Amino acid sequence: MNIGPFILPNRYFVAPMAGVTDRPFRQLCKRLGAGYAVSEMVTSRPDLMRSLKTSQRANHDGEPGPIAVQIAGTEPLMMADAARYNIDRGAQIIDINMGCPAKKVCNKWAGSALMQDETLALQIVSAVVQACTPLGVPVTLKMRTGWCNSAKNAVQLARAAESAGVQMVTVHGRTREQGYRGCAEYDTIAAVKAALRVPVVANGDIDSPEKARAVLAATRADAVMIGRAAQGRPWIFREIAHFLATGEALAPPLVAEVKHLLLDHLQDHYKLYGEFMGVLSARKHIGWYVRDLPDGAAFRDRMNTLPDCQTQWTAVAEFFDEINARMDRLPKPTRQAHDVDSELNNKKEALQ
Repeated sequence: MNIGPFILPNRYFVAPMAGVTDRPFRQLCKRLGAGYAVSEMVTSRPDLMRSLKTSQRANHDGEPGPIAVQIAGTEPLMMADAARYNIDRGAQIIDINMGCPAKKVCNKWAGSALMQDETLALQIVSAVVQACTPLGVPVTLKMRTGWCNSAKNAVQLARAAESAGVQMVTVHGRTREQGYRGCAEYDTIAAVKAALRVPVVANGDIDSPEKARAVLAATRADAVMIGRAAQGRPWIFREIAHFLATGEALAPPLVAEVKHLLLDHLQDHYKLYGEFMGVLSARKHIGWYVRDLPDGAAFRDRMNTLPDCQTQWTAVAEFFDEINARMDRLPKPTRQAHDVDSELNNKKEALQ
C-alpha cells in the first residue's frame, strides 16, 4: 500500500505509543518485519518543541524511511507550524493525533477530545494539510470511534478529513470514554473503510497473527496497527506476515536471538537517553520482554535496584543465559485479551 508517494513493504504497522515508540523501538520493529512506524506524539507548543524530551521523541538519526511524526495540539496555526518544524527536521509524513485518551492530553482538548469539536478538528486538519501539501508531505490522521458510545462520529469526521486532503486514516476501535478498557469493536472501523477512498488502518487489541487476520477480514482495512502487543514482543510483525502468507504459525524465537535483540535494543536506548534516564526508561522494556519467562517477575523487580546502564545490561545478559540453559525457545505468548470470537463481539460474519 501507499501513503502519498511512499510505497510501504507491507501492511503491518507500529502504533505511536507515548514513552514507548521511540527511535530504538521503531528501528527494532522495522528490523523484525514492521512495514511502517509512527513516532510517539510530539507537542505543537512552541515553548516545548525544543525541549530535551521532545527532541528525543523526534530523533530519527539513522532510521529508515519513511519518517512519520505524530503531532498533537489544539490550535490550527500552531499545529501547522509544528508540521513545518518537524518537516524541516526530517519528517516525511505528518500524522495528526486525535486518538490519545490520556487525561493530561484530553484535559487540554487535544488528542481524542478533538472529536467532540468537529469544527475545530477539521480546522486543524485543513491547516496541517495546507502547510504540508506544498512541501510534498502527506498528512495522515489517527482517531478513535468517538468520544463516547452515544457519540461515535468517526465516519463523518473521517469523510471530512479525507475531503480536506488527509491521505490515510487509522481508527482505534474504542471510544475515548473506554480508554483501553473492555474490548475493541471493529464495526465502526469497517464503516470508515466503506466510506473512504484513502487507506484505512485498523487498530485495537490485535495481539496475534490469528487476530490480525480476523480483523482484516472483519473490517476490510488496508492495514493493521499493533500497539501494546509489540511491547516486549517486537517480532510479532514477522509472525503476522508469516501466518498471513502461509497460514502456518511461526515458531517462537530462540532464547539466544531474543537475548541479542534485547541487548542491542538496550545499547541503542542508552545512547539516545544517556546514563541516568537510560537505565530508568529501559526498565519497562525489560519487564515486557521477561514477563512470560520463568522468574521473570522477580527479575523485573530486581531491575529497580540496579544503578547504571552497564550493570543493567550485564544482568539482562546473564538472565537470558540462564533461561537459555533451561529452554531453547521462548514459550508461546499468552493472549493479552479475550479470545478472538469474544473480541469480535461473537459475530460470525466478522471472522469470514
